[in-house]
Parts: sequence; structure tokens; C-alpha cells
Amino acid sequence: MKQTLQLKTSQQLTLTPQLQQSIKLLQMSTLDLGSELERYLLENPLLERADSTDSPGSDAGPATTSIPVDSPRESSSEPDNREHDNSREDGELLGDWGSSSGGSRGDDDEFDPILNTPCRPSLREHLTAQMGEIQLSVRDKALMSLLIDELDDDGYLPTPLAELAAELPLELEVETGELECLRKLLTQFDPTGIGSRDLREFLIHQLQQHSAPSAVLQLAQNMVKNHLDLLGNRDFAKLKKLLIVDEVQLKAAHTLIASLRPRPSSGFDQGETHYVAPDVLVIKRQRRWIARLNQGTLPRLQVNQMYANMLQQKGNSHNLGGQLQEARWLVKNIQQRFDTILKVAESIIERQQAFFEQGEVAMRPLILRDIAEELGLHESTISRVTTQKYLLCSRGLFELKYFFGSSVDTDSGGECSATAIKALIRQILETEDANKPLSDGAIADKLTAQGIQVARRTVAKYREAMQIPPVSQRKAF
Repeated sequence: MKQTLQLKTSQQLTLTPQLQQSIKLLQMSTLDLGSELERYLLENPLLERADSTDSPGSDAGPATTSIPVDSPRESSSEPDNREHDNSREDGELLGDWGSSSGGSRGDDDEFDPILNTPCRPSLREHLTAQMGEIQLSVRDKALMSLLIDELDDDGYLPTPLAELAAELPLELEVETGELECLRKLLTQFDPTGIGSRDLREFLIHQLQQHSAPSAVLQLAQNMVKNHLDLLGNRDFAKLKKLLIVDEVQLKAAHTLIASLRPRPSSGFDQGETHYVAPDVLVIKRQRRWIARLNQGTLPRLQVNQMYANMLQQKGNSHNLGGQLQEARWLVKNIQQRFDTILKVAESIIERQQAFFEQGEVAMRPLILRDIAEELGLHESTISRVTTQKYLLCSRGLFELKYFFGSSVDTDSGGECSATAIKALIRQILETEDANKPLSDGAIADKLTAQGIQVARRTVAKYREAMQIPPVSQRKAF
């Protein structure tokens, strides 16, 4: 086979480091951007805050204090010479399964009151503290900690105890009955019913400690134990027939059940708090709504001119040429990031003037392509700009992507956005007769009467997206 030499030309798109940095900064939220810039300031000596020369100490930037909360630790009030038994060995074996990860706080001569502000304990800390107040062996404490760790975010214990027992080391000889005894003890902790298996058991725990009249209480317990599904579907006619009660008795029991808590962990925040800083402020000028960048979120960075001049005079003798170029790129990309955000926000606000005047019902249909074509940008750029970027106006705080939505044709030949349709559905349901709630088909008919052609299944989809229950569950008693 004869060997030949051939030349081919091809095109390949390569992202330069500057472009990669620009894309990375553009898709960040304002708070993430602040953290990223702090890292650049620490790593690059050629980068500084623009106002660092105006006031001493201003280059430190806004401080963010993280307040650690120590986990409750077990009391060591028991004497050291107590009899050694197998429970201590069990506790050591269970260490990886149910031990508390409490951190010890070192003694510090400098007391900072900001770091010692009171913080509401988590549900786990609250339960662990109660566990330390009762007499339990080391083994039982370890198993109880295991059960506490298995609680879900709602405070239920959905994992089968047999499954938990099977996962423990065989030498512990933990039986399901032992875990069930500890689980029942856990349900007596505060809040009442914590560790229940499901809603039915949790409601029963609450009713057992309620001070309602005995007749109402017994009827409510019967409804929860045997007819919770009918109660959830609000099938009151069938309940009256099965329980052989009148409407007054059924209403009293229903009111009692409705007053109970739906989740054992109610009142304890299990999630992480997320903070949002608005990037754009919307104000009204001469009867038009316009966008302004939030000056409080704008980073003021610059290249250290003294170091830059030294590098130009002495060359790259200190190997800082790359950091100088990086600093210049960063300053330019940050400015470009906020310019792009402002342009996109101005285009959105100009198209959604009616929303800022009248609210959701006046929202116009808008897609990413509309803004991309107007500004000469790619749709992916618009997507990055509108994600985790927020707008603050007189109607509240909104993510920029909130103003985008699909359209539905109207009888007049126009278009109506999905957001506006949801608002209209909410308005219709707010004025419906609670004794005769509207079905999805009836809601669709009312929208048709207003010139908006929407199918029943579309109404159902929007209603579910707004977490509005179906007609059977909205019916009044």
C-alpha cells in the first residue's frame, strides 16, 4: 500500500482563558461572585479594591461570620468506678452508627459576643438534649441516637426497624423489639409523636394528649384510625353513613383533626437558609419603569497601579506577568458581566411594563430567543444571565427567569402568558363558592368566557403547579 501525505483544513472552536472566566463569572449568583472575588484578592497581589486607598481598612471587605453551634454532650455525672458491663462495649461498637458529633469549644481569652449569639437548636439537638435527661444505658443511648439520625426532614421514621437491626454488627445482637421499645419512648419526647411511622400514627399521638370532649375525641380517633383516606378526600357523606353520626358531630371531629400538626418536625427548620441579593432595582421615572444596577452589590476592583508600573519597568523578573494579565481580565469581565445583566434586565422590563403596573394578570409571553435576538446574544447567554439573578421592584423580589413563559392564543388573535393564566385561575378560585367548588372544566369555561382558550388538562397542570388541591378537597364541610 502506497503511503501518501495529505493536508486538511478544519475549524475548531477553542475557549480562551479570558472567555472561560467571563462565562464562569456570568453564571454565578451575586453572593457566589463575592466569595469568588475574595479568593482572587487573596491569591493575586496585583488586584485590589478600588476604594482601598480612600479609607484605612476598607480593603477587608464585608465580613461574613459563621456561627458554629456545639452539639449537646452527654453529662459525665456518673462515677468513674461504676461496674463495667457489656453496655459500654455495645456503645463503643455503635459509635459509628449513633454517636453525636459534638465538637468541644476551646477556651479563648478573647471573648467575642458576636460569635456567641443565641441560635435556635436543630431538631436533632433538641431530641439529643432530652435523651440526656433520662436514665438510659450506654447501649440504649447509642441505639436512640441511631433512631434520631434516621428521622426524615418531616420528623417521621420511615425506615423499617428490622432493616436497621440487620445493618448493625451481629455481635451486638440487636433485636427489632428492642428498637421498637426505644422508638415508642422517642415518640413521647417533645414534640409529641416524633419518630412516628406515618401521618396516621402521628395524629393518633396528638389526639391521645388532647383535652377535647371525650365524645369528639373518640370520634376523631375513629376517623383517623379507620377512615383517614375518606377524610383526606373530604367524602363527608360516606363518613356520616359509616360512622352513624350527624353533621354537627362530624364537623366537630373534623375541626379537631384539622387543628393538629401535619408534621412532627413543625417549628424546627431542617433546611439551610439561603440569602438573596437583588442585582437590579426597578424604579419609575416619567411613567415608565426602568432598571438600575444595585450599587450595593457592585464590586469595585482595580489593578494595583504601583505594581503594574514596576513590572513594566523591570519586566517579568518576579514572574508576576501572568497575574497582571489575570487581574486585568477579571476587572474587564466583571464590568462586562454587570453591563450584560443590565441590558437583559432593561429589555425584560421594557417588554413587561404592564406587569409592574397591574401584576401577574398582565404578564406578557416571553421566551429567551426574544431577548437574545434583540440584544444580539446567544440564548445560552440569556439563560446564564437570568439564572440566580434577581430583580427588586415594588411588587417584590423576582428571579429574572420568572418573567419568561410560554404563550396561549386568545380569541382576539393575541397571546396570553402562562403566568397570567395562573393568576387568573387563582382569582377565579378565590371567588368560588366553597360549597360548590369549580372543577377544572368549569375553570376552563370561565377562562374561555374571558377570551382565553385553555384545555381542561392545562388548567389541571397549572393548578397542580400552584399546589391548589382538586375540587374534591376544596369542598367545604
